[in-house]
Amino acid sequence: MSVLFYASAFVSVLATLMAITRINVVHALLYFIVSLIALSVIFYTLGAHFAAALEVIVYAGAIMVMFLFVIMMLNLGKPTEEQERVWLKPGMWVGPSLLAAPLLVELVVMISGAKAQTQAGVINAKDVGIALFGPYVLAVELASLLLLAGLVGAYHLARK
Repeated sequence: MSVLFYASAFVSVLATLMAITRINVVHALLYFIVSLIALSVIFYTLGAHFAAALEVIVYAGAIMVMFLFVIMMLNLGKPTEEQERVWLKPGMWVGPSLLAAPLLVELVVMISGAKAQTQAGVINAKDVGIALFGPYVLAVELASLLLLAGLVGAYHLARK
């Protein structure tokens, strides 16, 4: 399990560095999403399955929706379609795909090695809150700060 943890940590750090250093916002967003998915794999390997699911659903999903809103706010129209075609060349997907490949391998390994778990009982909202804001409070707050930084960045990029 530690190999999965360190591989995900490496992918997360590398994808985050690539997201920070990209000039093109679309490229940076793709690397940022890979970073968030790698972070969810780290949560999963640490036993925080619910936090891993929240990382993918809430943060990676919210970043994509936020980016969509920024594009809608800009409403650049026809002149930028050609620029988007230039940005979205197939070669652009090589970097994020290479970083996401180890995550896909880890996912297949984890799913193939998973044992069937029986449902012990109903988990209520209080148990989820205690788990999230107990031992995983730092991870949850760091992920929320990361989302806030993305929101502020999107605002500044969309501002005229």
